[in-house]
Amino acid sequence: MSTEGTGRPGGGSGAARSTGARPAGARPTVGIKQVAAHAGVSPGTVSNVLNRPERVAEATRARVEQAIVELGFVRNGSASTLRAGHSSTIGLMVLDLANPFFTDLARGVEDVASERGYAVILASSAESDERERRNLRVLAEQRVRGVLLTPVGDDGANADTLRDRGVPVVLLDHPTPRANQCSVAVDDVAGGELAAGRLLDDGARTLAYVAGPSVLRQCADRRKGALRALKAAGLARDTLREVTVPAMNARSGQEAARRLLADGRPLPDAVFCANDLLALGVQRELLQAGVKVPTDVAIMGYDDIEFSAAAAVPLSSVRQPTYQLGRIATELLLEECDDEGAGHAHQQVMFQPELVVRESSRPAGAPKGERE
Repeated sequence: MSTEGTGRPGGGSGAARSTGARPAGARPTVGIKQVAAHAGVSPGTVSNVLNRPERVAEATRARVEQAIVELGFVRNGSASTLRAGHSSTIGLMVLDLANPFFTDLARGVEDVASERGYAVILASSAESDERERRNLRVLAEQRVRGVLLTPVGDDGANADTLRDRGVPVVLLDHPTPRANQCSVAVDDVAGGELAAGRLLDDGARTLAYVAGPSVLRQCADRRKGALRALKAAGLARDTLREVTVPAMNARSGQEAARRLLADGRPLPDAVFCANDLLALGVQRELLQAGVKVPTDVAIMGYDDIEFSAAAAVPLSSVRQPTYQLGRIATELLLEECDDEGAGHAHQQVMFQPELVVRESSRPAGAPKGERE
């Protein structure tokens, strides 16, 4: 589209007509036709090199690729997206970008995506259902090929809206009861039972459970596992003191510890936290208050993030195969994308967690106030 030039003195009838002129020194846009002419091939051959390179003879492909480099050609991604109906990107929606657990998970996602020629658009719901809904809508508008989603709630409504628009969705770090959807998760009920059971085996008789909102499936499942451990130990359900905080971060962990210190009751023998960030916050606040860890209070986290081993008192935790979660979920998503819904075998993958014992929990059999 051309416009009247008004930037020179003496405009009007004598003004130059612009045809999209670029600023002085700007490099002209190179298209497929210029690449084809430079390489001595047809535009269709260049298109095949870009989209179906296996159809082009090796020598011809090398000539076209050399022309692309020499001319500085960059393909028009928007045009490709319009033709295909989708882009060469996938979306990754996690609960909290500040949590190193999701950083490791994203690494697994990105490695597989890169191997398959995809880019990853990373977004966070910040544990908000509304923000999750809004960000998923934006991803759909960007015509992503598919989405990996760690959902805030359990109803699956936001994921269903996306799937109804033809965008494949794989649930990540969240199981699904549906046979027609892929998911990759860790058995958090087993993980909660493993963590609380170890604290009880180590001599604790009163436990606190620190977690974020129960709407988060991970918090609810880890609590369920802790209650199972109490039952197996013959202890009453109300032995578990529950402290719910608004977010799953270290600051909220400190808030939880302050509440335990201020409620007028003796401190519990042990504190099990729904993730390591909470546990690190609890530990920091207790230590600052003069409470000895683990002599006075043992602490157990969940996720086994890298910082756990480097804490002031190295943190016992429940390890998840985080990187592998990301890799496998991405492989399942891209398989579903490639099959276009025809014959794809949906899988619900469930990993088992692993206990990692460090100095923040007492040695097995050691009662409160005693250490080997």
